[in-house]
Amino acid sequence: MQPNASPLPPAGTADVDPEPQRYRAIWISDIHLGTPGCQAEALLDFLKRTESDTLYLVGDIIDGWQLRRSWYWPQAHNDVVQKILRKVRKGTRVIYVPGNHDEFARKYLEHSFGGVEVAHDWVHTTADGKRLWITHGDLFDGVIQCAKWLAYVGDWAYEFTLKLNAWLNRLRGRLGLPYWSLSKYLKLKVKRAVSFIGDYEAAVAREARKREVQGVVCGHIHHAELREIDGLLYANDGDWVESLTALVEHLDGRLALLDWSDLARPYGAAAPLPGRAELPDDVATPLPLPVAARRL
Repeated sequence: MQPNASPLPPAGTADVDPEPQRYRAIWISDIHLGTPGCQAEALLDFLKRTESDTLYLVGDIIDGWQLRRSWYWPQAHNDVVQKILRKVRKGTRVIYVPGNHDEFARKYLEHSFGGVEVAHDWVHTTADGKRLWITHGDLFDGVIQCAKWLAYVGDWAYEFTLKLNAWLNRLRGRLGLPYWSLSKYLKLKVKRAVSFIGDYEAAVAREARKREVQGVVCGHIHHAELREIDGLLYANDGDWVESLTALVEHLDGRLALLDWSDLARPYGAAAPLPGRAELPDDVATPLPLPVAARRL
C-alpha cells in the first residue's frame, strides 16, 4: 500500500461508499455462477469499487455444466448479473467471450443481451498501442478438445476438492490456523498439473503470435499470471473461485493483476480466502487500492 493511501473501510462502516477506482479496461473470468464455489460476494464488492470504460467477461461466467447436474442459484449470484447489467446502463461497454462451461452462449455470437455483447474472441488495443487478443482458452486444452468426458470427470473431481477444501478450512479455523487452499496446492505441486499449466500457456502464446498481436488475455486454468513468453505478453486474469483476481489496464495503458482476496474477508465473503503468494514480491507494485498487484 502506498504510504499516503487511505484504506477503504469495511462495508457498512461508512455512510457513503468510497469513490470507485477507475480503469480503462477490466478483465474477469471463471466466475462459475451457479456453483457453491463461486465467491459472488467478493466479486460484487470488486464490481462496486471499480469502474472501467470496458469490462471483458472472459468465459466461464455461468457454469452450465453444474446447473445441468443440479440447480444452485442464490441471491448473490443474481446480484452479480444485475450489477453487470447496471454497469452497461451507466455506459460501460461489456464484452462477453464465452468459455467451455458457458458454451451455450456461443450459439448467440454477435448478439447483444441487455447491452452485453457476445463474441467468439476479441482484440483490445491498450492506451499505449499494444494489441491484445482475448480468448477464454479452452480451445488450447487438449482434454477439452479430445476427451470431453474426461473434462466432465475432472470437473466433478474439482468440485469435490473445493468441498473438501471448505471442510478442511473450517477445521483449520477452529484450530486458529490461517486459510490454506488444497486445490491451489495440488495445482502448483503436482508435477502433471504444473506441466499442464506450462504447456497451456505456451500454446496460447503461440497462437497469439500467429495472429500478429503483442499479447493475449485468457482464463480457463484458474491460474493468474502476467509475464512475457518469448517476447509476447501472456496475461491470465485468474478466477473468482480460488484466486479472486482480475486483470486491469490503467488509463496510461499499464497492465496489472489485482488480488481481491485480502479485501474479501471483511466484505462478507462466504469463507476465508487465500492470499496470492505465487505472485513474486519483487514484481509486486502498490496501487491506490489496498490490494496486491503485479503490473507490466
